[in-house]
Amino acid sequence: MAIVQAPPAAAPAHPRPASRDTAIDFVRALCVLGVVLLHAIMVGVTVSEGGPLFENASDGTAWIAPLSWLLQVMPLFFVIGGFSGSIAYRRLHERGGSAVDFVAGRVHRLLRPAMYVVAAVALALAALTVAGVPAELIATAGFRYGQPLWFLGVFLLCQALLPWLVSAHRRAPLRTIGALALAAVVVDVVRAATGVEGLGFLNLGFVWLTLQQLGFFLADGSIDALSRKVRGTAGLGALLVLAVTFLAGVYSPDLIANINPPTTALLLVGVAHTSLLSLHRARIERFSRRPLVAGFTGFVTRRAMTIYLWHMPMLLLMAGTTAVFSLTAGISLPALDSAEWWAGRPLWLAVALALTALAALAFSRFETQSPPVATASTHRLVLGTLSGLIGIVLLLVLGTSVATAVIAIALIAGALRLASLSAHVPVRGGTLGLL
Repeated sequence: MAIVQAPPAAAPAHPRPASRDTAIDFVRALCVLGVVLLHAIMVGVTVSEGGPLFENASDGTAWIAPLSWLLQVMPLFFVIGGFSGSIAYRRLHERGGSAVDFVAGRVHRLLRPAMYVVAAVALALAALTVAGVPAELIATAGFRYGQPLWFLGVFLLCQALLPWLVSAHRRAPLRTIGALALAAVVVDVVRAATGVEGLGFLNLGFVWLTLQQLGFFLADGSIDALSRKVRGTAGLGALLVLAVTFLAGVYSPDLIANINPPTTALLLVGVAHTSLLSLHRARIERFSRRPLVAGFTGFVTRRAMTIYLWHMPMLLLMAGTTAVFSLTAGISLPALDSAEWWAGRPLWLAVALALTALAALAFSRFETQSPPVATASTHRLVLGTLSGLIGIVLLLVLGTSVATAVIAIALIAGALRLASLSAHVPVRGGTLGLL
């Protein structure tokens, strides 16, 4: 997901300015769709004598590896995040804005909608507790909800560092991305040599920052300036190296497995995706201007973070409703990965998309409203960003419960306050669009 400059006009109904890159917007919207579909198909619900079970339907299956090659879009998300973020920062700077203004805007656009989602989930978990739902099921629901939040934390960190990394890119583009990529490789090597899996989580920084940095090259025209042969060779070469690492057992061919913790296999995926995007950008641009395609893109672009934050609660709602229906009606659910289970997937995915779209319509105002005037203090902004990150990490590490959600909400609220000069003074000249 990425951050781009929104129209200076205040009315959401106004058409987007011609300066927007509709090809990038469309690809980003497809990425959002891919994430929702991937998570939806991985939700498994069964009912045993002991009660309902919520499982990862892809565990131990053969289909997840090839599907991951189609739907593992996170590397492209961060490339587009670097592309759009660097353009937005440059335009803000041209209007007299500062790095503090940029980061404060990101803090608000990322954390404000998250605070309301976490509050809603906390209320839902409290209601389930009062209703007498077993604590184990509630804990599982909280864990499943919190898993996708890693993206929110990492993306916030990447965008908070973007002004400094853009400056480094301008001074020494190859050395900067090379140093980040090398650090990611070193982490993988040391992790493999020592067997300490926890070291891999250092690549939550290095891998995604490298991919964001790759987006800067796309934004400044460096990649498009290369010949088609060079770009094609780079993309094909990345795929070949990736295949060799799979055959050698260095990395799993399941690209989903390479995300927790992230490995440098994702850097190769990002290079391949970026090459493909650059080679076909003009064609994608023409296609993105078709009315139906533009409508889809516009819907997702304004609500991308809301969609991301709400799709998992909607999937959990579907899973719980399915289990309750099975228990009350006495109807058994098909075994995961069975023919009957697959026959029901199209309807399941359609309902997931519909409910997520409805949630996005209902709650997108928290994402799209103008942020307050940014604080003038770098110190306050750093503390605010750290406060928000700690709140997210808390939900990831300890799991989402009523208690951890309340603490996270307090930390996020503090982050929003610290990033603001005044909570009631809107930004002049419109907002900075997200994703």
